[in-house]
Amino acid sequence: MSLIESVYAKLKRHPKRIVFPDGADPRVIRACHIFYEKDAGIPILIGKRDVIERVALAEKANLDHVAIIDPETSSDLPQFCRILERLGRYKKLEVTDARALMLNPNYFGAMMLQNGQADALVGGMSSYAGSLLRPLIQLVKPMPHASIISGCMIAEMADKSFGDDGVLFLADCGVVPDPTMEQLASIALQTALVARQVFGARPRVAMLSFSTKGSAHTPSTEKVAGAVELVRELATKMGVEIAVDGEMQVDAALVPNLAATKMGASLVAGRANVLIFPDLNSGNIAAKIIQYMGGARVYGQILLGLSHPAAELSRGATSEEIASVAALVGLKAIEYRKLYPDIGA
Repeated sequence: MSLIESVYAKLKRHPKRIVFPDGADPRVIRACHIFYEKDAGIPILIGKRDVIERVALAEKANLDHVAIIDPETSSDLPQFCRILERLGRYKKLEVTDARALMLNPNYFGAMMLQNGQADALVGGMSSYAGSLLRPLIQLVKPMPHASIISGCMIAEMADKSFGDDGVLFLADCGVVPDPTMEQLASIALQTALVARQVFGARPRVAMLSFSTKGSAHTPSTEKVAGAVELVRELATKMGVEIAVDGEMQVDAALVPNLAATKMGASLVAGRANVLIFPDLNSGNIAAKIIQYMGGARVYGQILLGLSHPAAELSRGATSEEIASVAALVGLKAIEYRKLYPDIGA
Protein backbone atom coordinates (compact mmCIF):
# COMPACT_ATOMS: atom_id res chain seq x y z
CA MET A 1 0.00 0.00 0.00
CA SER A 2 1.38 3.44 -0.97
CA LEU A 3 1.65 6.32 1.50
CA ILE A 4 -1.40 8.12 0.08
CA GLU A 5 -3.49 4.95 -0.02
CA SER A 6 -2.76 4.39 3.67
CA VAL A 7 -3.72 8.01 4.41
CA TYR A 8 -7.04 7.63 2.56
CA ALA A 9 -7.71 4.45 4.53
CA LYS A 10 -7.31 6.36 7.81
CA LEU A 11 -9.54 9.21 6.61
CA LYS A 12 -12.33 6.77 5.79
CA ARG A 13 -12.61 6.19 9.54
CA HIS A 14 -12.24 9.91 10.38
CA PRO A 15 -13.47 11.99 7.39
CA LYS A 16 -12.60 15.69 7.42
CA ARG A 17 -13.84 18.96 5.94
CA ILE A 18 -11.24 20.51 3.62
CA VAL A 19 -11.71 24.07 2.36
CA PHE A 20 -10.29 25.11 -1.03
CA PRO A 21 -10.08 28.89 -1.65
CA ASP A 22 -9.33 28.28 -5.37
CA GLY A 23 -12.87 27.03 -5.88
CA ALA A 24 -13.26 27.69 -9.61
CA ASP A 25 -9.95 26.10 -10.65
CA PRO A 26 -10.72 23.03 -12.82
CA ARG A 27 -7.91 21.04 -11.13
CA VAL A 28 -9.38 21.76 -7.71
CA ILE A 29 -12.86 20.71 -8.79
CA ARG A 30 -11.47 17.44 -10.16
CA ALA A 31 -9.48 16.98 -6.93
CA CYS A 32 -12.64 17.43 -4.87
CA HIS A 33 -14.29 14.68 -6.90
CA ILE A 34 -11.30 12.38 -6.20
CA PHE A 35 -11.30 13.30 -2.50
CA TYR A 36 -14.99 12.54 -2.04
CA GLU A 37 -14.84 9.33 -4.11
CA LYS A 38 -12.16 8.10 -1.68
CA ASP A 39 -14.62 8.64 1.23
CA ALA A 40 -12.06 11.00 2.78
CA GLY A 41 -14.49 13.75 3.76
CA ILE A 42 -16.38 16.79 2.53
CA PRO A 43 -14.68 19.28 0.18
CA ILE A 44 -15.66 22.96 0.53
CA LEU A 45 -15.15 25.21 -2.50
CA ILE A 46 -15.00 29.00 -2.12
CA GLY A 47 -16.22 31.04 -5.08
CA LYS A 48 -19.20 32.03 -7.19
CA ARG A 49 -21.64 29.12 -7.41
CA ASP A 50 -22.58 29.70 -11.05
CA VAL A 51 -18.93 29.86 -12.11
CA ILE A 52 -18.00 26.72 -10.16
CA GLU A 53 -21.00 24.81 -11.52
CA ARG A 54 -20.13 25.87 -15.09
CA VAL A 55 -16.53 24.66 -14.68
CA ALA A 56 -17.70 21.41 -13.07
CA LEU A 57 -20.07 20.76 -15.98
CA ALA A 58 -17.22 21.25 -18.45
CA GLU A 59 -15.03 18.91 -16.38
CA LYS A 60 -17.86 16.37 -15.99
CA ALA A 61 -17.29 16.48 -12.24
CA ASN A 62 -20.11 15.73 -9.80
CA LEU A 63 -20.74 18.41 -7.16
CA ASP A 64 -23.52 16.58 -5.31
CA HIS A 65 -21.40 16.10 -2.19
CA VAL A 66 -19.32 19.28 -2.43
CA ALA A 67 -20.15 22.40 -0.41
CA ILE A 68 -19.90 25.74 -2.23
CA ILE A 69 -19.56 29.02 -0.34
CA ASP A 70 -19.65 32.46 -1.95
CA PRO A 71 -18.16 34.92 0.57
CA GLU A 72 -20.33 37.75 -0.77
CA THR A 73 -23.60 35.96 0.04
CA SER A 74 -22.43 33.94 3.04
CA SER A 75 -24.28 34.46 6.32
CA ASP A 76 -20.89 34.26 8.04
CA LEU A 77 -19.52 37.36 6.30
CA PRO A 78 -20.74 39.94 8.89
CA GLN A 79 -19.43 37.86 11.79
CA PHE A 80 -16.08 37.33 10.06
CA CYS A 81 -15.78 41.08 9.51
CA ARG A 82 -16.44 41.76 13.19
CA ILE A 83 -13.84 39.17 14.22
CA LEU A 84 -11.31 40.73 11.83
CA GLU A 85 -11.93 44.23 13.14
CA ARG A 86 -11.31 43.07 16.73
CA LEU A 87 -7.91 41.62 15.87
CA GLY A 88 -5.00 43.81 16.89
CA ARG A 89 -3.26 42.75 13.69
CA TYR A 90 -6.08 44.28 11.61
CA LYS A 91 -4.89 47.85 12.25
CA LYS A 92 -1.43 46.91 11.01
CA LEU A 93 -2.87 45.68 7.71
CA GLU A 94 -3.59 49.29 6.67
CA VAL A 95 -7.02 48.19 5.41
CA THR A 96 -10.04 50.40 6.03
CA ASP A 97 -12.70 47.99 4.75
CA ALA A 98 -12.89 44.64 6.56
CA ARG A 99 -15.61 43.44 4.20
CA ALA A 100 -13.45 43.99 1.11
CA LEU A 101 -10.66 41.95 2.68
CA MET A 102 -12.97 39.13 3.75
CA LEU A 103 -14.35 38.81 0.21
CA ASN A 104 -10.90 37.58 -0.79
CA PRO A 105 -11.26 33.76 -0.88
CA ASN A 106 -7.87 33.24 0.79
CA TYR A 107 -8.86 35.43 3.75
CA PHE A 108 -12.35 33.93 3.95
CA GLY A 109 -10.90 30.41 3.90
CA ALA A 110 -8.33 31.27 6.57
CA MET A 111 -11.09 32.67 8.79
CA MET A 112 -13.17 29.51 8.29
CA LEU A 113 -10.17 27.45 9.36
CA GLN A 114 -9.47 29.52 12.46
CA ASN A 115 -13.12 29.43 13.53
CA GLY A 116 -13.54 25.68 13.17
CA GLN A 117 -15.77 25.70 10.10
CA ALA A 118 -13.21 23.57 8.24
CA ASP A 119 -10.73 21.02 9.54
CA ALA A 120 -7.95 21.92 7.09
CA LEU A 121 -7.22 24.18 4.13
CA VAL A 122 -5.48 23.61 0.78
CA GLY A 123 -4.75 26.53 -1.54
CA GLY A 124 -2.21 28.48 -3.55
CA MET A 125 -2.86 26.79 -6.90
CA SER A 126 -4.22 29.92 -8.59
CA SER A 127 -2.10 32.63 -6.96
CA TYR A 128 1.48 33.69 -6.44
CA ALA A 129 3.50 32.37 -3.50
CA GLY A 130 2.60 34.28 -0.34
CA SER A 131 -0.96 35.14 -1.41
CA LEU A 132 -2.27 32.30 0.74
CA LEU A 133 0.47 32.31 3.37
CA ARG A 134 -0.15 35.94 4.29
CA PRO A 135 -3.81 35.55 5.41
CA LEU A 136 -3.00 32.30 7.21
CA ILE A 137 -0.27 34.02 9.23
CA GLN A 138 -2.52 37.00 9.94
CA LEU A 139 -5.69 35.09 10.90
CA VAL A 140 -4.71 31.62 12.13
CA LYS A 141 -3.11 31.38 15.56
CA PRO A 142 0.45 30.07 15.63
CA MET A 143 1.60 27.13 17.72
CA PRO A 144 2.82 28.34 21.13
CA HIS A 145 6.07 26.40 20.72
CA ALA A 146 6.69 27.39 17.07
CA SER A 147 8.90 30.41 16.52
CA ILE A 148 8.26 30.49 12.77
CA ILE A 149 5.85 29.36 10.06
CA SER A 150 7.60 27.00 7.66
CA GLY A 151 6.79 24.23 5.22
CA CYS A 152 7.65 20.59 4.68
CA MET A 153 7.31 18.28 1.72
CA ILE A 154 6.75 14.53 1.81
CA ALA A 155 8.63 12.49 -0.78
CA GLU A 156 7.75 8.91 -1.68
CA MET A 157 10.84 7.43 -3.34
CA ALA A 158 10.86 4.56 -5.83
CA ASP A 159 13.77 3.08 -3.87
CA LYS A 160 12.11 1.77 -0.70
CA SER A 161 15.44 1.47 1.13
CA PHE A 162 15.43 5.21 1.90
CA GLY A 163 13.58 6.61 4.90
CA ASP A 164 10.66 4.49 6.07
CA ASP A 165 9.66 2.28 3.14
CA GLY A 166 10.74 5.03 0.75
CA VAL A 167 9.03 7.92 2.57
CA LEU A 168 11.07 10.99 3.54
CA PHE A 169 10.08 14.34 5.06
CA LEU A 170 11.96 17.36 3.68
CA ALA A 171 12.07 20.87 5.19
CA ASP A 172 12.09 23.74 4.62
CA CYS A 173 11.62 23.64 0.85
CA GLY A 174 9.37 26.61 0.25
CA VAL A 175 8.92 29.25 2.96
CA VAL A 176 11.93 30.46 5.02
CA PRO A 177 14.85 31.67 2.84
CA ASP A 178 17.70 31.68 5.39
CA PRO A 179 16.63 30.45 8.84
CA THR A 180 18.57 31.37 11.95
CA MET A 181 19.82 28.64 14.29
CA GLU A 182 16.67 29.00 16.42
CA GLN A 183 14.38 28.97 13.39
CA LEU A 184 16.13 25.92 11.95
CA ALA A 185 15.56 24.09 15.23
CA SER A 186 11.87 25.04 15.16
CA ILE A 187 11.55 23.80 11.55
CA ALA A 188 13.17 20.50 12.51
CA LEU A 189 10.92 20.01 15.53
CA GLN A 190 7.70 20.81 13.64
CA THR A 191 8.63 18.50 10.77
CA ALA A 192 9.51 15.71 13.19
CA LEU A 193 6.10 16.02 14.87
CA VAL A 194 4.34 15.59 11.51
CA ALA A 195 6.56 12.60 10.68
CA ARG A 196 5.74 11.06 14.05
CA GLN A 197 2.02 11.28 13.32
CA VAL A 198 2.40 9.66 9.89
CA PHE A 199 4.90 6.96 10.90
CA GLY A 200 3.64 6.37 14.44
CA ALA A 201 7.23 6.00 15.66
CA ARG A 202 10.15 8.16 16.78
CA PRO A 203 11.36 10.33 13.87
CA ARG A 204 15.02 10.16 12.85
CA VAL A 205 16.03 13.72 11.97
CA ALA A 206 19.18 14.53 9.99
CA MET A 207 20.33 18.15 10.10
CA LEU A 208 22.03 18.48 6.72
CA SER A 209 25.11 20.40 5.66
CA PHE A 210 28.06 20.10 3.26
CA SER A 211 30.06 19.15 6.37
CA THR A 212 29.87 16.07 8.60
CA LYS A 213 30.63 16.49 12.31
CA GLY A 214 33.11 19.33 11.98
CA SER A 215 34.82 18.31 8.73
CA ALA A 216 34.46 22.00 7.83
CA HIS A 217 33.95 25.08 9.98
CA THR A 218 31.87 27.95 8.60
CA PRO A 219 29.04 30.07 10.02
CA SER A 220 26.62 27.83 8.11
CA THR A 221 27.92 24.54 9.54
CA GLU A 222 28.06 26.00 13.04
CA LYS A 223 24.44 27.13 12.68
CA VAL A 224 23.38 23.58 11.80
CA ALA A 225 25.41 22.00 14.61
CA GLY A 226 23.95 24.47 17.11
CA ALA A 227 20.42 23.76 15.88
CA VAL A 228 20.89 20.06 16.70
CA GLU A 229 21.34 20.85 20.39
CA LEU A 230 18.38 23.23 20.37
CA VAL A 231 16.09 20.58 18.85
CA ARG A 232 17.06 18.16 21.60
CA GLU A 233 16.34 20.77 24.25
CA LEU A 234 12.96 21.66 22.73
CA ALA A 235 11.96 18.00 22.36
CA THR A 236 12.86 17.30 25.99
CA LYS A 237 10.88 20.33 27.14
CA MET A 238 7.82 19.15 25.16
CA GLY A 239 8.23 15.54 26.29
CA VAL A 240 8.43 14.09 22.76
CA GLU A 241 10.88 11.43 21.58
CA ILE A 242 12.93 12.59 18.59
CA ALA A 243 16.26 11.20 17.40
CA VAL A 244 18.27 14.05 15.86
CA ASP A 245 21.89 14.25 14.71
CA GLY A 246 24.19 16.42 12.64
CA GLU A 247 25.59 18.32 11.10
CA MET A 248 25.93 15.71 8.36
CA GLN A 249 26.12 15.35 4.60
CA VAL A 250 23.14 13.82 2.85
CA ASP A 251 24.97 10.58 2.02
CA ALA A 252 25.81 10.13 5.70
CA ALA A 253 22.11 10.61 6.46
CA LEU A 254 20.81 8.06 3.94
CA VAL A 255 23.49 5.47 3.05
CA PRO A 256 24.26 3.02 5.91
CA ASN A 257 27.80 1.98 4.92
CA LEU A 258 28.88 5.58 4.36
CA ALA A 259 27.19 6.63 7.59
CA ALA A 260 29.26 4.12 9.54
CA THR A 261 32.46 5.55 8.06
CA LYS A 262 31.58 9.22 8.41
CA MET A 263 29.46 9.34 11.56
CA GLY A 264 30.16 6.30 13.71
CA ALA A 265 27.44 5.31 16.19
CA SER A 266 24.23 7.26 15.54
CA LEU A 267 20.47 6.66 15.84
CA VAL A 268 19.97 8.74 12.70
CA ALA A 269 22.90 8.36 10.30
CA GLY A 270 22.20 6.00 7.41
CA ARG A 271 18.51 5.67 8.29
CA ALA A 272 17.13 9.21 8.49
CA ASN A 273 13.48 9.70 7.58
CA VAL A 274 13.45 13.48 8.13
CA LEU A 275 15.90 15.71 6.22
CA ILE A 276 16.32 19.31 7.39
CA PHE A 277 18.12 21.61 4.95
CA PRO A 278 20.24 24.57 6.08
CA ASP A 279 18.43 27.06 3.82
CA LEU A 280 15.70 27.40 1.21
CA ASN A 281 18.11 27.21 -1.74
CA SER A 282 19.28 23.71 -0.85
CA GLY A 283 15.84 22.47 0.21
CA ASN A 284 13.95 23.66 -2.85
CA ILE A 285 16.62 22.43 -5.27
CA ALA A 286 16.80 19.01 -3.61
CA ALA A 287 13.02 18.53 -3.63
CA LYS A 288 12.77 19.32 -7.34
CA ILE A 289 15.76 17.14 -8.26
CA ILE A 290 14.33 14.05 -6.55
CA GLN A 291 10.93 14.74 -8.08
CA TYR A 292 11.91 15.37 -11.69
CA MET A 293 15.17 13.42 -11.98
CA GLY A 294 14.64 10.80 -9.29
CA GLY A 295 11.02 10.03 -10.11
CA ALA A 296 9.79 10.57 -6.55
CA ARG A 297 6.22 11.52 -5.74
CA VAL A 298 6.49 14.77 -3.81
CA TYR A 299 3.61 16.28 -1.81
CA GLY A 300 3.48 19.75 -0.27
CA GLN A 301 4.08 22.41 0.97
CA ILE A 302 2.41 21.32 4.20
CA LEU A 303 2.58 24.38 6.42
CA LEU A 304 4.08 24.01 9.89
CA GLY A 305 3.69 26.15 13.00
CA LEU A 306 -0.01 27.00 12.55
CA SER A 307 -2.63 25.89 15.07
CA HIS A 308 -4.75 24.40 12.24
CA PRO A 309 -3.61 22.20 9.32
CA ALA A 310 -3.02 23.92 5.97
CA ALA A 311 -1.03 23.48 2.77
CA GLU A 312 0.13 25.84 0.04
CA LEU A 313 0.65 24.10 -3.31
CA SER A 314 2.47 25.31 -6.40
CA ARG A 315 0.60 26.63 -9.41
CA GLY A 316 1.73 23.55 -11.34
CA ALA A 317 -0.02 21.08 -9.02
CA THR A 318 -2.16 18.39 -10.66
CA SER A 319 -5.60 17.28 -9.49
CA GLU A 320 -4.13 14.07 -8.06
CA GLU A 321 -1.49 16.04 -6.12
CA ILE A 322 -4.13 18.44 -4.77
CA ALA A 323 -6.33 15.57 -3.60
CA SER A 324 -3.35 13.78 -2.03
CA VAL A 325 -2.22 16.86 -0.11
CA ALA A 326 -5.82 17.41 1.02
CA ALA A 327 -5.73 13.88 2.42
CA LEU A 328 -2.42 14.56 4.19
CA VAL A 329 -3.65 17.72 5.93
CA GLY A 330 -6.87 15.84 6.73
CA LEU A 331 -4.71 13.23 8.44
CA LYS A 332 -2.99 15.99 10.41
CA ALA A 333 -6.41 17.18 11.55
CA ILE A 334 -7.42 13.78 12.94
CA GLU A 335 -5.30 13.97 16.07
CA TYR A 336 -4.30 17.62 16.00
CA ARG A 337 -5.44 18.32 19.55
CA LYS A 338 -3.72 15.21 20.88
CA LEU A 339 -0.56 15.94 18.91
CA TYR A 340 -0.50 19.57 20.08
CA PRO A 341 -2.43 19.63 23.38
CA ASP A 342 -1.42 23.20 24.22
CA ILE A 343 -2.72 25.01 21.12
CA GLY A 344 -6.04 26.09 22.65
CA ALA A 345 -9.11 27.15 20.71
